[in-house]
Amino acid sequence: MPYAHITGWGVSIPEPVLTNEDIAKMVDTNDEWIRERTGIRERHIAREDQFTSTLAVEAAIKALQVANLAPTELDLIIVTSSSPEYIFPATACLVQDQIGATKAGAFDLLAACSGFIYATNMAAQSIRSGSIKNALVIGSETLSRFTNWKDRSTCILFGDGAGAFVLQASERPGGVLSAVMHSDGSGADSLTLLGGGARHPATELTIHEGKHFVQMDGKAVFRFATRVMGTATKEALERAGMKLEEVDLIIPHQANYRIIETAAKYLKLPLDKFMINVDRYGNTSTASIPIATVEAFEKGRIKSGSKVVFVGFGAGLTWGALVAEWSGPIPTKKHVHPEQYRLFARLRSLVRRALRFIEGLFSRREL
Repeated sequence: MPYAHITGWGVSIPEPVLTNEDIAKMVDTNDEWIRERTGIRERHIAREDQFTSTLAVEAAIKALQVANLAPTELDLIIVTSSSPEYIFPATACLVQDQIGATKAGAFDLLAACSGFIYATNMAAQSIRSGSIKNALVIGSETLSRFTNWKDRSTCILFGDGAGAFVLQASERPGGVLSAVMHSDGSGADSLTLLGGGARHPATELTIHEGKHFVQMDGKAVFRFATRVMGTATKEALERAGMKLEEVDLIIPHQANYRIIETAAKYLKLPLDKFMINVDRYGNTSTASIPIATVEAFEKGRIKSGSKVVFVGFGAGLTWGALVAEWSGPIPTKKHVHPEQYRLFARLRSLVRRALRFIEGLFSRREL
């Protein structure tokens, strides 16, 4: 049975920064109040010409560059997002087209902020089953588009960004060692985005009622998160046959500093065992874990052989954890340039659109 290794990683962070002082000009709040309750100082906000798919593509190309893998070698693309480009088509299909992944299946996975753990586990299971060899998992968010900038309980929290992993099959032991995924729909109303679906399609009334903005019961989410972060970590480690002392780094979902602090106390671990960057990015939902992972690697906190735990929670309610042994790129003699495939991808897409147009003309004649 092959092992599923994380061999590539990349992020895409929008340049515009929104500080607590900026938010204080929009709602009744201040920097001290926000930092005391969340640990957040600033967050990045996507420009008007940046979307969930464009951030995802940029993160994907960087991850493929690290893995030294051509997009044409991908078998599967999973995009997980709380702010997908559309209800359908899947954002993953837009990414597949734009990067030139000609043979990859593509789909979106919706599990809110737990999505990246779910998606990485799905990709790893597909690799271990032998059905695929190479997968791309992306968490990408433009949650600023669904943020009510007049609601101080939510507008202080969310930021935009994307992060991606490449997973590849290898006979070398390591990679993804275990994962747990859980849900509890009885708490579904704790964190919601009600508008735009089949129950509340967009109307003048749903817009007036603010149903197209994120709504949250902050106290309920805090109680839930502090309860499940530690237990999920222990459960995933038990499945991997590992002890807490063997873990080199825990990378939690970056939702709130106080939640991470409480999880550390539950696990009886010092905070320096955790990768924390919520202060500079805010809650980027599905993108928070890969963004924090790339930063941890760049700071030397993750190296080949490191035992890492990813743990998160989100709307649904959902939560989960994943244990991995970090390995890095698979050695190869070839050197590819994934970014160069984007021109080929654009040409391919144009040709296919033209062929469908011509096919449509002939079909109308036959009818």
